[in-house]
This record gives sequence, C-alpha cells and structure tokens, in this order.
Amino acid sequence: MSYAGAVTLADHASPAPRPGRRADAERNRAAIIEAAGEVFAECGGGVDVREIARRSGVGMGTLYRHFPTKDELLVTVLEQQFEAWLTDAHQQAMATEDPWRALTGFFEQTLSTQARNRAVVESLTATGGPSSSCVERCYSIIDQLRTRCVDVGMLRPGVTTEDLFLLSGSLSQAVLSTADSRPGQWRRLLRISLDGLSSRNSEPLPAGTI
Repeated sequence: MSYAGAVTLADHASPAPRPGRRADAERNRAAIIEAAGEVFAECGGGVDVREIARRSGVGMGTLYRHFPTKDELLVTVLEQQFEAWLTDAHQQAMATEDPWRALTGFFEQTLSTQARNRAVVESLTATGGPSSSCVERCYSIIDQLRTRCVDVGMLRPGVTTEDLFLLSGSLSQAVLSTADSRPGQWRRLLRISLDGLSSRNSEPLPAGTI
C-alpha cells in the first residue's frame, strides 16, 4: 500500500543521520504513532496519511522518513494496540476466578475494544491480526479460557478452540458491519452466541472440517 499523492521518498532525501536517533526524531516518531492510532481507530486503514501528518504536527517528509509506506505505519500501530489489548485482556481473564465469567468477559472486552477501533476490526476480519505472533497469542489465550471452562463442565461438549477463535472473528465482522447503522447490535449477537456455548445445551454439534 503506497501513500496517496505525488510525494515520493526522493523528494525528501536527506543526509545520513548521525549514529543514534536524535531526541527530536524520537519525539516525531512517537507523535506520528500516537496520531496514527487515533486516526486509524476513527477512520480505518484506508485513511489519507496527510491527516495523520496534520494531527501529529509533522511534515509529510518527516512522516515518510520514519514510515516509507502506510502499510509499515499501520502494522506498527496495530501491533502495539494488539499487544496492549491482549495483555490487558489476559490479565483480567486470569484474575477472574469463575471460568465462564472469564471467557465471556474476554469476548465482551474484545468486542467493546473493537467497537472503538475500526482498523483493529479490519485487521481481525481480514487476517486474524496484524502479525502471526498476535494471532498465535490470541489463539493461546482463547485456548486457556476454553480449557478452564471444559475442566469445570461449563462449556458445551464438542466446542473447540478453533470454534471460539472463528466465532471471535465472526463477531468482529458484525461489529464492523453494524458500526454506523446499529452500533450496539453486536451485544445482542454476543449474548446469543454465548448462550449457545453454555453446557446447558447438550445437543451434539454438527461435524465440521476443522
């Protein structure tokens, strides 16, 4: 993905920097990442990066020097946001003694976070996350939560970690598709889904091709 507009890296060529990034360069990079996080959350990954430059208070040349393509900037921002979200979600889940509440709380926190961040939802629905490490970590957390529920007989028989991971992605798509028209609809869909996962439902699940 390339930046919109006719500006190129060659237009902003500069002498090689001295060893170590200067303090002002570090501040510029931090400002770009912070502004990008806000803009991507509001508008999604398709936003014009000129808006990011404007909010961060830097010129386009400075933005290009730190992030030659919008893809690089988007992945950097999303990885930071995913790591922060997963760390917080995992800590809350592990601190919750009741396994079922830990699982449902994870889903609720995940989707409420996504409802405030369009770019995160786009990444989840497209690839499951911005990087393979993020996907693997999310899968691992879900597996831990599923195992805890299975151990105490709270989860419907036959439900797999893959089922829960795919369900999370499906609900993420619902968050994205209803964000403008029915922003709270995902809560209803989540409740319906969680009821279906409860061990109160003992009917065998259809065979899948997992």
